[in-house]
Amino acid sequence: MGSLRHVKVTIVAVLCVAAFAFFGLCGCGGNGGSGDPLGSSGGGERLSVTAPVHKDSSFGGVYIDVTIDEFNKLGFEYGDCVDISFSNGYQLNGIPYYNGYYVNVGDPLLVGYPGYPHVEAAVNYGSPLWDTAGLTDADSATITLVQAGAYRDVQEAFNISYGIDRDAYEGTDLQWANFRALSGGDMKPGIAYRSASPIDNEYNRVAYVDKAMRDAGVAFVLNLSDNKSEAHSFVKESKAQGLDMKYIGDLHSAGAIAYLDLSASYPTQSFAQKLVGGLELMIESDGPYLIHCIEGKDRTGFVCALLEALCGASYDEMAADYMETFANYYGITLESDPAKYNAILHLNLDGMLRFLAGADDDVDLRTLDYQQAARDYLRWGGMSDEDIDLLVEQLTQ
Repeated sequence: MGSLRHVKVTIVAVLCVAAFAFFGLCGCGGNGGSGDPLGSSGGGERLSVTAPVHKDSSFGGVYIDVTIDEFNKLGFEYGDCVDISFSNGYQLNGIPYYNGYYVNVGDPLLVGYPGYPHVEAAVNYGSPLWDTAGLTDADSATITLVQAGAYRDVQEAFNISYGIDRDAYEGTDLQWANFRALSGGDMKPGIAYRSASPIDNEYNRVAYVDKAMRDAGVAFVLNLSDNKSEAHSFVKESKAQGLDMKYIGDLHSAGAIAYLDLSASYPTQSFAQKLVGGLELMIESDGPYLIHCIEGKDRTGFVCALLEALCGASYDEMAADYMETFANYYGITLESDPAKYNAILHLNLDGMLRFLAGADDDVDLRTLDYQQAARDYLRWGGMSDEDIDLLVEQLTQ
């Protein structure tokens, strides 16, 4: 996979125009208007690439068998507007191509996320596109450039990345590990923590998370991202790098790790059901608890907001905790970059909380009852009122 030998590049003559879409809310395809879709004059040519598809087993998206570097070298750029046609007839029209998930909850995009093996078609926090589209490994996808740079302003506004060199990072070890206690409402100090992965060392943070876990006395881990087999492989790789994995190994041996293997599709009942299964295991331990995925940002962001809401946290308390991750990884704070801070908050956490509370776009999020909404979500996932009460008790008393 990922070789240009598998990529069929076709060029077709076509004129295409589109309207600019702000924050991914509008499509870019269309038949009228003005502009040069390829940044060239005259009739222009519409770039297209066809390749096999494969299921992203972790998130349920659709890997398209072209590496990000290969795809960009063909002439596609982040911020472009594209169409995707799958060989089974399913289509995504006028969607953005970004290097991150810079679209609203439930919206489709093509993403070249750093660290991914291929470009991927996905629905942000939505139902797995592979299943929705009814795809199989026998299918292929054709990505066609509709308008170059149609979403460039969004790409530039949200474009963020972080390094893996601890020596070049000016923050503390805890910030590097994205490790901190949950707080807000009546939550007991030091009962629950969140962090980057303590086993997957792709981003050079395992040693720092491990030390923070030890210092906090973590007694139970809610691993949102991995199944047992994947976790075993990560631990093995980290050991081969000379990292001390005894603490996490002892927790595993004691049955004090729940491996949930969650996608990022928190609006789905299957996500809620898997999460409830992990929380039911968690309440059998007195804690302290650690909640993590890979970066401790998306899946962890939703689950931690949910637990904070369950304990009575306000919107402002949940927002402050959620955005601390973006300060830790990217240096984005309300003071340093208010525009980007507020855009990320609106796109990500606000979307999570609107879903959780069933709120319309025009509702003031500071006025909602998130505690009841959190209870309803856990009931939806199959958790009994008795276990919800027990979970609240363990997190607050």
